[in-house]
Amino acid sequence: MITQAFVLGAGLGTRLRPLTDDLPKPLVPIFQKPLITFALDHLLDAGCNNLAVNTHRLPERFAEVFPDSRYRDRRILFLHEPEILGTGGGIKNAHRFFESEPFVVYSGDILTDFDLAPLFEEHARAGNEVTLALRKTHFPPTITLQHGRVVSIGGEKAEAEYDFANVSVWNQKIISHIPSGGSVSFIPTLVEAIKRGERIGGFVVNDGKWFNIGSAKDYLGVHRVICEEQWKPGYLDPNQQWPTRVAPSAVIDPSATLSGFYSVGANSCINENAKLTDTIVWPGAQIASRSVLTSCIVRTQNTAQGTVRDAII
Repeated sequence: MITQAFVLGAGLGTRLRPLTDDLPKPLVPIFQKPLITFALDHLLDAGCNNLAVNTHRLPERFAEVFPDSRYRDRRILFLHEPEILGTGGGIKNAHRFFESEPFVVYSGDILTDFDLAPLFEEHARAGNEVTLALRKTHFPPTITLQHGRVVSIGGEKAEAEYDFANVSVWNQKIISHIPSGGSVSFIPTLVEAIKRGERIGGFVVNDGKWFNIGSAKDYLGVHRVICEEQWKPGYLDPNQQWPTRVAPSAVIDPSATLSGFYSVGANSCINENAKLTDTIVWPGAQIASRSVLTSCIVRTQNTAQGTVRDAII
């Protein structure tokens, strides 16, 4: 069993702007639940109780979501990076706080429910230094796998079959090969390890759902799937009521109409005769009277009015 995990939470979220202008990407709400908490729930369910998360932009937002650096009564070690270290630098910085056993690296901006246990088992069985979770996604494949070993990674190659599913298992020993100083990716370290003949493994995880939320369209699409397919990850705490379509503190005028995969955040207000279809309203947002919104995202503390379609407000 692997008991320790590092969640990457320091990304800039540039592809998701302007949603990430005043909120780190791992904290964007999915039916009132911050995105990164799905990763934490997934890891806790798999037995990872020693958790670390790195931050960079707007660390105070993480403090608001995780008072006293705790989640579900577990302490989380938050590692703030004043200068962003990249995926490789973040791993190198975080591994010092773990025991000598292998640890998981999990991107805090994905939403998935594939089974982690087979990935952990394969890492131990194969004696790998690193084991990457691989998957066939809508992205171009960049990784070639042969007999459980990753033989090429990065770039589009004719023989590549898989995409990296943003979850991996690392041994402590290989961390020494990640360069120190500045912002670095872990990919070059793995490429060099493959050249040296070290065991960089891959394990295909095509079960369950897997979402990489890289755009406003992706963000809306996740809500659509959750609503239309009534999808709920099996690892969520049974006592946690989710999805929450309307936060209890939201105020909705009786004459307003909501349809599709709408979501209404805490302390928001939807005024009389407003009509919302497939629209996500973040906490504290205001929808003016007689507004008609279709496929929109209304950010925190903003006001939407008039007839608007396919917009971020």
